[in-house]
Amino acid sequence: MSLIPSFFGGRRSNVYDPFSLDLWDPFKDFPFSSSPELSRENSAFVSTRVDWKETPEAHVFKADLPGLKKDEVKVEIEDDRVLQISGERSIEKEDKNDQWHRVERSSGKFMRRFRLPENAKIEQVKAAMENGVLTVTIPKEEIKKPDVKSIEISG
Repeated sequence: MSLIPSFFGGRRSNVYDPFSLDLWDPFKDFPFSSSPELSRENSAFVSTRVDWKETPEAHVFKADLPGLKKDEVKVEIEDDRVLQISGERSIEKEDKNDQWHRVERSSGKFMRRFRLPENAKIEQVKAAMENGVLTVTIPKEEIKKPDVKSIEISG
């Protein structure tokens, strides 16, 4: 039995992944947050799950963003080859006559960042949103193998 999955909250991501820029907050579950708005924002940030797979043709990112529209999500690539997915989940309007029994859905800003490898064609990125799932596809460049020239040995 490994201590790592339970220590890191059972996340599926690789702790030693050099491309991941996820921030791990060791204090996220502690109840000493002074601002409920800050804890809501942190909660939304943490709960945005992203899968990254590499196929022979592309790098494919899938993010679960239930309840969000495509105009509420931003996909950007920074100069230093970093894919950034961000947005904001709105807080549901409260009516003074409403009596809340439980609030578990997170709201607030979220952002996930991933450093892309050298073989990613960052000028050909495509993003699509369907049924609350954002799919970002980044084609891969074919890695050129060095030309090998045989040299005839004389003598």
